[in-house]
Amino acid sequence: MNNQSEQFIEKYESFLQTNKKGHFMQSPQWARIKSFWLNEVVVVEDDNGEIKGSMSLLIRRIPFLPYTMMYAPRGPVCDPHDSATLQQLLIKTKQLAKKYHSYVLKMDPDIEKDDTQFEKIMKTLGYKLKGGLKPYEGIQPRFVFRLDVKDRTPEEVLQSFHNKTRYNIRLALKKGVEVKAGSRDDLTEYHKLMVDTGIRDKFIVRNQKYYENVYDCLGPEHVRLFMAYYEGQPIAGSIAILYGNKCWYLYGASSNEFRNLMPNYLLQWEMIKLAIESGCDLYDFRGATGDLNEDSPLYGLYKFKKGFNGKFTEFLGMFDYVYKPLIYFCVENGITFVREFRRQKFILKNKLKGKS
Repeated sequence: MNNQSEQFIEKYESFLQTNKKGHFMQSPQWARIKSFWLNEVVVVEDDNGEIKGSMSLLIRRIPFLPYTMMYAPRGPVCDPHDSATLQQLLIKTKQLAKKYHSYVLKMDPDIEKDDTQFEKIMKTLGYKLKGGLKPYEGIQPRFVFRLDVKDRTPEEVLQSFHNKTRYNIRLALKKGVEVKAGSRDDLTEYHKLMVDTGIRDKFIVRNQKYYENVYDCLGPEHVRLFMAYYEGQPIAGSIAILYGNKCWYLYGASSNEFRNLMPNYLLQWEMIKLAIESGCDLYDFRGATGDLNEDSPLYGLYKFKKGFNGKFTEFLGMFDYVYKPLIYFCVENGITFVREFRRQKFILKNKLKGKS
């Protein structure tokens, strides 16, 4: 975080953790995790000097070009219908765009699709809403499941789950699956499970150091690692994030063996109980597919999360504020190609490793 005093950071964090649109991805800790990006925070204050709107910007140079991209993950944080604050935030980001030679400002706000008032304000300010995106084509998931746990007991929440989900939680317990709170040292086993998951589900897995960085930067106040064991052997794991009044399921991994013991159901239940015990209002399962066709490769994930009876939520999607239209056109078309190339390279590398 550039040139921000400890006093400012403390004030900013207090605002994030008390605002209903506060999000861990807008936090100073998340910016430290993204160490390959520069970070700037812009705020708008009221007449009493209290923050009423903010945006944490991650800034990264585009390879081989003298331009940068600015990205506000799940920003801005403010009253989404306060057009004056949104305009002031945009003015401040324009100043930073000149400083960093940015070609675009991207954001995927925590705003649901039916909020037409917010959409209208953003378009009036000059933002472009990228429509037609696939569920995982943006930077953050466009579709999620969210479970309201405010003022509810664990028993009430458990009874709200679908019958099959409750059955699978009890099955895991009956079969002897044990979930324990993990430590930093357990990230080695967790990462092995994550590599298995990445190969099985065909997605790129970050190296172990990344997960250690998440653990270190967010710290014990915000991050929890859960590990599921069967007969002493780690068979699944998950990472949850506590921030403000919410709890997020951030990452999950499982072995190719013992999946019939339903450890992932038990892990979710333990994280939901954590949210309840921590006084959260909301438990966020994060990504799901918007393609509800049963032939979709992601339908199984959708069905798994749906069983916990959360609200299926679609966000408005990605907003872009374009500073340099020609550069924007060239870079945006190139990013899609690079992502697919990296994904195929990861799959091939691990297939070859398995044969050696």
